[in-house]
Amino acid sequence: MSQSTRAVGRGLDAAGTAAPAVAGVAENLRFLATHTLPAFVRGFVNARPIVVKAYAAVGQPAWSAATLRALRARHGGAPVLLKGMSGPMLVLLDEPELRQFYAEPVRTLAMDSPDKTAGLAVLEPTGVICSHGELREQRRQVNDEVVAAAEAVHPCGSEYLAVVADESRRLTSRSLLDTPSMERAMQRVTRRIVLGDAAADDRQLTEWLFTLRNEGNWMGKRRKQTQAARSLYARANARIAAYAAAAPAHTLAARALAHPDPDGTLDPIGQTHHWLLALDALGPVAARTLLLIATHPAEQEAVFGEVSAGGGPLLPRLQACVRESLRLFPLVPDLVRVTRASTTWRGVPYPAGTSVLVPALFHNRDPHRVSAPDAFVPGRWLAPGATGILQFAPFSHGGGRCPGENLGLLVTTALCAEILRADRLTGARPALPSSGPLPLLVDTSGIRLGLVPR
Repeated sequence: MSQSTRAVGRGLDAAGTAAPAVAGVAENLRFLATHTLPAFVRGFVNARPIVVKAYAAVGQPAWSAATLRALRARHGGAPVLLKGMSGPMLVLLDEPELRQFYAEPVRTLAMDSPDKTAGLAVLEPTGVICSHGELREQRRQVNDEVVAAAEAVHPCGSEYLAVVADESRRLTSRSLLDTPSMERAMQRVTRRIVLGDAAADDRQLTEWLFTLRNEGNWMGKRRKQTQAARSLYARANARIAAYAAAAPAHTLAARALAHPDPDGTLDPIGQTHHWLLALDALGPVAARTLLLIATHPAEQEAVFGEVSAGGGPLLPRLQACVRESLRLFPLVPDLVRVTRASTTWRGVPYPAGTSVLVPALFHNRDPHRVSAPDAFVPGRWLAPGATGILQFAPFSHGGGRCPGENLGLLVTTALCAEILRADRLTGARPALPSSGPLPLLVDTSGIRLGLVPR
């Protein structure tokens, strides 16, 4: 390789002037085939189980990782400008850019990228992500207060933990635990925490929301269904509003309604759809966490010791298992933002409207930056400052960090604790290696765990 070619790979032109690292035709096609299209087919809002099963069988995420490694090697780690589905996309592949990505204010590096808002607008049109400017800030403040983003244990945590304990009895009375049963239990937990016990049995509402989430997977690219989706959203929204009006004070909906909305623009329960979506996703997270614990017997015994000791709701070792599960198998494999002003990356200016992508799964498992990246090592999360490590981003960092992180961890950890307190996990399927590299993707729908009473 000539000196001038290596310079271009570092984001410099032949004269040494700052210039963007732009992907060539072959690189764009490879990125499209191994990363962009597979992500679209998998589903942005609601992962399609049949697609996940197929991807897990063929090891599809490894194709994406190979593409990203090749881009990083070819361009010297510089941000690479590629063609995304909605225009230019800057892909960040090295640590300095991760630091900048998480440090940029949300007003500059906004979360409402076109593809994301097109997907979520059908489900939560008045939610935080689909809002802009000052209204977005007001809605985000309400959201953060409702979910108690800054508190390790939610002020209504005792009520939520009681709900989890109650619903867990449906699981611990069985001899076999599978993902569908955990999903159903978490959906009931979700409806009770968000809307109250009156909504506990409302499977129809959950089915409506799943339909909307599946429609959101198309990211606004299937115009025919727009009117049907709007009609379904209106029905779901009316039912949610009815539950919220009568919901007990500890529920998220009631906490949201406590905020004044004098001119009717805030729509404090507009974020309810997002809370239902996010909490529903914790069922598969718990299933993957328990699968990993079952595969590592020493960890299972250590966690059982913590749970049986009755050390309070936080359970740091078990919570570390949940975090490690999310590092290995993140709910959101890619973080996408859009610039609202001109930004400069590695000395190169980019105009407003540029989409910026952090491939989170790639960085979570980056062997150049992460020790034992493909191993289940919950202890890494017990080290001081671990939750601030840039490569570990199951909940993102900075202004875009998930405000529901603590609530989600509390609920997921509690569900796992209830099962581990009652039963020993055996016969884990699919079989994962207890040593050696773990796959980049697991078919969560196929998880089966035997339960043996302790």
